[in-house]
Amino acid sequence: MTRGPSQVEAVVDVSPFDLRPEPAIANGAAALCLHGLTGTPYEVRPIAEALAARGVRAVGIWMAGHNGTVEDLAHTSRHAWVGRAAEALAALRSEHERVFLVGVSMGGLVCLRLAEQEPVDGLVTVGSPLSLPFPIPQLIPLLRLFSTARPKRASGVEDPEALARHPRFPAMPYDAVRELIRLQREVRPGLGGIRAPILIAHGVHDDTAPPSNAPRLFRAVGTPASDKRLLMLARSGHVATVDYDGPELARRAAGFLLGEREESDPSDP
Repeated sequence: MTRGPSQVEAVVDVSPFDLRPEPAIANGAAALCLHGLTGTPYEVRPIAEALAARGVRAVGIWMAGHNGTVEDLAHTSRHAWVGRAAEALAALRSEHERVFLVGVSMGGLVCLRLAEQEPVDGLVTVGSPLSLPFPIPQLIPLLRLFSTARPKRASGVEDPEALARHPRFPAMPYDAVRELIRLQREVRPGLGGIRAPILIAHGVHDDTAPPSNAPRLFRAVGTPASDKRLLMLARSGHVATVDYDGPELARRAAGFLLGEREESDPSDP
């Protein structure tokens, strides 16, 4: 895979981060925070900041293929996404007693895949699609015959001010969507093997990953009922972390990972 200069258009900080808590409050835990397809570390930073304020080291990486060109991403496989995240997880585990996972959209799917493969101490997924709505999976093979990508516009955020400053990748490669679909197929059969505490958050206005994905995931994971929560965010879209409900989500995500088990959303399955 080649690596070119980043094509992300942004007026905010999209760089990877390593947020370390003040020594007086550090609790020996760390969280790996993963962004979504064509996304940036910016979209997971709000939860990371809430965790760091509670004593958890929070690390946000570039997912494989993203800090470069559209062509870079088109030539990056799902195995590279998972592999890069697994390396970062192993590095954190070598230094910390407890390790959590936080992921938005495709980043959430990667978190689920990692949790299927090895024990983690807790995870938070936001807007993660177990499947894409009809007819996207059926159309991808046909679309790839005529073009390699579709142009992208700013989307996934209901708050107009947040949408205006949201970073934009110029295009969505169809090969990357194909890899996402393949990752979904690999994740779904293993969900019952996940036993870690999990908070599943989803924007009610998500038109990228339909909100029905959230209760479906809630039912599928093998986590005991006392350790899983569903949080439907009434005012937010796909990237809920930076949307209207972002502050509440960040607060509840940090509290959940640190063992504060609030009641689930009334719309739980």
